[in-house]
Amino acid sequence: MTKFPDYRERYVSLYTDFGFKKIFGTELNKELLISFLNSLFHGEQNITDIQYLNGEHLGTHEGTRPAIFDVYCQNDKGERFIVEMQKAYQKYFKDRTVFYSSFPIQEQAKRGGWNFKLESVYTIGILNFVFPEDEYSPECYHHEVKLMDTADKHVFFDKLTYIYLEVPKFNKKEDELETMFDKWMFVLRNLSNLMDRPAALQERVFTRLFDTAEIAKFTQQEMYDYQASLKEFRDYNNVIDTSKMQAGEDARFKMALNLIKNGVSMETIIKSSGMPEKEIEKLKEYLKNNPLS
Repeated sequence: MTKFPDYRERYVSLYTDFGFKKIFGTELNKELLISFLNSLFHGEQNITDIQYLNGEHLGTHEGTRPAIFDVYCQNDKGERFIVEMQKAYQKYFKDRTVFYSSFPIQEQAKRGGWNFKLESVYTIGILNFVFPEDEYSPECYHHEVKLMDTADKHVFFDKLTYIYLEVPKFNKKEDELETMFDKWMFVLRNLSNLMDRPAALQERVFTRLFDTAEIAKFTQQEMYDYQASLKEFRDYNNVIDTSKMQAGEDARFKMALNLIKNGVSMETIIKSSGMPEKEIEKLKEYLKNNPLS
């Protein structure tokens, strides 16, 4: 019998490609994706069913850059949803999401006497980072962006929507969770750090989530795939962390370093920098070993 290493984590990390697609990208678990999507719109959407679509798009002609979506689906009204998980800051991530949204728009073109009527397209970014321009606004972590008339500030076109979730900014504790959106944000932020299902997450959909996410229930092939995905994620994070430590380019890190040096409390550092406690502890350890930084 193949022996797998013991995991300190009970539940899968959603920031691995394997974990994200297992929870949100499979027909078997589509009720999880439906619940998550509905939570983003605070009652304004009521998705009852989705169909997964091919996430690989090769472009309209030779030489066009292809696009591969993490999750791509449409609801029963024909509206399309791209859901992307972004592990770390990428300079042109917003540009990428706009580029991605062009594919489901072009797909709707019809031959013949088409009147150009489009169904809505939603591009959703789940971010394991904070946009640099938002680092001083820790209270705002849900961004919904549409085309706007800059003169009178009304929505000019409501069929193209970008939603960005800055997960590291979400600091609500279990007893502060009120809405389904709160609960899904808590899951995105904390799933791999939990050892038990929180009492606040009693909805049936979370029963499914925690059952699916439990590493001990993986098949042998799933375990192999998860190990490979987890190693890739950790290696990627190590590269990012090292780069940030050495270059000091991220303003959040500079702020946190200064606050640590001045003996500011952990709670204040988290609130001011928008960084999670684990990363701040890493910085403290870094400063201990590099006192002249």
